[in-house]
Amino acid sequence: MELFIGLAVLVVVVWVIVRLIALRAPRGDKYRFQVRCGKCGEIIAGKVDFYTEASRDYDGEKTVYFCRKVLMGSGPCYQQVEVTLKFDENFKVLERQIRGGEFVEG
Repeated sequence: MELFIGLAVLVVVVWVIVRLIALRAPRGDKYRFQVRCGKCGEIIAGKVDFYTEASRDYDGEKTVYFCRKVLMGSGPCYQQVEVTLKFDENFKVLERQIRGGEFVEG
């Protein structure tokens, strides 16, 4: 009997956690972007998964999310392109910086 109650409690706890994650979920769980390597010109695709890669931070009274990515293409130069992104609470881009390349619009 105790085993059954324990399993029932576990199922309820997992259900509550899943519901809380679903409530926090942004409309689109990834931010996709492209960069051009500053050395060889290769276009490299990048993405930020809001669930696993964006870190919560506080900018005054506002909640913001921060992510730093280092991208490297498959081309011959193996140059690293470092991207720093800052998002608001709705995961809209507030700031973006890049070192070793440039953002490709489109």
